[in-house]
Amino acid sequence: MSGRARLALCAAVATLAAACALLPLVDEPTWLFQATLLLAVQTGVGLAARRVPLARSLTVAAQALVTLMLLTLAFAREQALFVLVPGPEAFTHFADLLQTGTDDVSRYAIPAPLSDGIRLMLVGGVLVIGLAVDTLAVTFRSAAPAGLPLLALYSVAAGLSEGGADWLWFLVAAAGYLMLLLAEGRDRLSQWGRVFGGAPRTPGAEPGAVAPVRTGRRIGVVALGIALVVPLGLPAMNGGLLDGAGTGVGSGSGSGGTISAVNPLVSLRDSLNVDEDRQVLSLRTNTNDLSNMYLRIVSLDDFDGTTWKPSKRNITAVPDDFPTPMGLSPDIKRTEIVTRVSAANWYAQDWLPMPYPPSGVDIEGNWRYEPLGMTLVGDHGQNTRGMTYTVRSLDVQPTAAQLDSAPEPSAAIKREFTKLPSSLPEEVAQTAREVTDGANSHYEQAVKLQEYFAVTGGFQYDTDVQVGSGSNAIVRFLRDKQGFCVHFSFSMAAMARSLGIPARVAVGFAPGTPESDKSVSVGLKDAHAWPELYFEGVGWTRFEPTPTRGSVPSYTQTDTPGTTLPDVGRPTQSASAAPSEAPSESESCAAGGNPELCAGESAPAVPTADDDGPNWYTALAWSLAGLVALLIPLSPMLWRLRTRAVRLGAHGRSEADAAPHILAVWQELTDTAWDFGIAPDDSQTPRKSAARIVRLGHLDPEAAASVHRLADAVEQVLYAPRPRPTAGLAQDVRRVVAALRTTVSRGTRIRALFMPRSTVRVVWAAAEWWSGVKARVSAAGPRLRKASGQQG
Repeated sequence: MSGRARLALCAAVATLAAACALLPLVDEPTWLFQATLLLAVQTGVGLAARRVPLARSLTVAAQALVTLMLLTLAFAREQALFVLVPGPEAFTHFADLLQTGTDDVSRYAIPAPLSDGIRLMLVGGVLVIGLAVDTLAVTFRSAAPAGLPLLALYSVAAGLSEGGADWLWFLVAAAGYLMLLLAEGRDRLSQWGRVFGGAPRTPGAEPGAVAPVRTGRRIGVVALGIALVVPLGLPAMNGGLLDGAGTGVGSGSGSGGTISAVNPLVSLRDSLNVDEDRQVLSLRTNTNDLSNMYLRIVSLDDFDGTTWKPSKRNITAVPDDFPTPMGLSPDIKRTEIVTRVSAANWYAQDWLPMPYPPSGVDIEGNWRYEPLGMTLVGDHGQNTRGMTYTVRSLDVQPTAAQLDSAPEPSAAIKREFTKLPSSLPEEVAQTAREVTDGANSHYEQAVKLQEYFAVTGGFQYDTDVQVGSGSNAIVRFLRDKQGFCVHFSFSMAAMARSLGIPARVAVGFAPGTPESDKSVSVGLKDAHAWPELYFEGVGWTRFEPTPTRGSVPSYTQTDTPGTTLPDVGRPTQSASAAPSEAPSESESCAAGGNPELCAGESAPAVPTADDDGPNWYTALAWSLAGLVALLIPLSPMLWRLRTRAVRLGAHGRSEADAAPHILAVWQELTDTAWDFGIAPDDSQTPRKSAARIVRLGHLDPEAAASVHRLADAVEQVLYAPRPRPTAGLAQDVRRVVAALRTTVSRGTRIRALFMPRSTVRVVWAAAEWWSGVKARVSAAGPRLRKASGQQG
């Protein structure tokens, strides 16, 4: 296999190695096999074009054209001309697929289903990166800059992946890039002979120097191992390249729609402050007690000290019958009620408002089910606009005694739903302890917290107060004692967690207004947020700390005059229904009370707000922008390194190309001297120019001899009838470069590397080309006028 072929193969393998980091983002790996096949064809086209040979630009154009035809064959054959040739319909289909893929990426959790749109994004992205790597590493023979597109590809995957084996994908991607660098190094060094190419020594030969290729391979492997192992022994720092995007059921970050909860809650405040209370939903239900008819949209259970937001859960197909709510035991009384909901034609909500907990939903359209929150989310642009649906839900009726005697929840529940950030001020937990002083159970603590906010604490309901953010927002609310449902629910949930009570915040609508036609009207001003606390055996239980809003749950109302707590020795008055038959343990999401049995990581969205999670296409755009921003300041250095490699390459060994080789090497010497501050003087002879470089560069005798050998070779080219090849000129230049580096200051060395003066030749060449274009256009004008005059 030739050096170019080996380099092309390694470029393709390096691209696929980096692409492996995308595997955790989707639930099927079949796209990688398709990308491998198409990338192999793309690489083969490049090999054939370079074999012809075609110009570099034509090689890249041929590969790009074939890549487009391959994507057309794979994704738009029905819209193409002759299956392969993309036309207007094919490009329209590509745009539709990309739009669908974008919607899927923003909607689905990781791992997302492999839709056609996502497949096009993955396969097309790998082919584009593969073309960039092949162009840099093989066509232009610069493997080092080819690491930039590989890094962009890996960065997109690393920024989105939620898996715990990110180090594995880094190892695979780094190994692919290292292999590409070694392949290029082997190709360059092999031109110096068998020893440098890594060929085995002949039998009986004395031990000599180890081939640089083998030595470089060993050094690369050791360096890669150090890069992976050493950080394990260093102090941990979050946010590093190898860090995962988050761990645990409720890490609260990532793609697929996890956003800051402050945006929808600002919208909630705006809804409460509207001048006209527009109807959002119309309900018809078979229950006579509307006080518990809260319509829940989504729960916020991840608190980072600044905002509450939904944790990440998997979404699945909507089941015919929902499982028993988590933590609800058979001895808790409940009745099933049926509610028919009609949404206004202007109300476009991604999440379906439903009474909690639902036991079944009859609805048309594309909807998905999130098991732990027991919520429905629209799929492929589906929303509630003008929808009519029927919800079967449970009216759970626990008694105060059952809540008071609830056992401790499982370790998994407490771990995930009592987490508080270290940034939360101690004043919050201290206030919670003071308010609940004397309580003998979590239930009594919860009731005292509710009483504190709703009755005894002196708080006032005010929708003009800003939502607020930051770790001190709750402290300000506790001090000012003014706010609306967002403040009350957030504060009670945080204080409950500080007491060891699992808590979260629900967002939705409070009970609406009964109408004369026996329907219930739910308006914008019914938008509401309330805390839900978890009690083992009962499940997630609603509390109402917001004064003048909603209804106080019957199991928290005072039954004995003169006390602030219900009589836990008697059932509440509304607990009259018999318990319903519970599903089997295998159907219950509450098996063992462990949320990890119900849902894994995913990323839902809070309703009525835009996603602010790191969408993959946003990460890709930032990566590409960063790549461009990196290439612009490095372009002089890259151009200079490339020019030096071409000029000092292994050519000039025959008499035919001796003259071009010698002149190119001399040009490299003068440009290098220019980079180090010795400007060229074209009026001098090569011999005088050499003496000038030696004098101004303060070169040692060995480097000075190299300069004079180069000058002698140039004079032989200029004046000898048949110039002979001169060996070792490239090495002479390298010796002079090393000597110049030792005689100049550090600033001069840095400038010579990153901002070499000789790159001005690019500007001169562009100006000369433009002058030539203008001259040809000016010369063509009279000829065209003359030709048109003759025809006339």
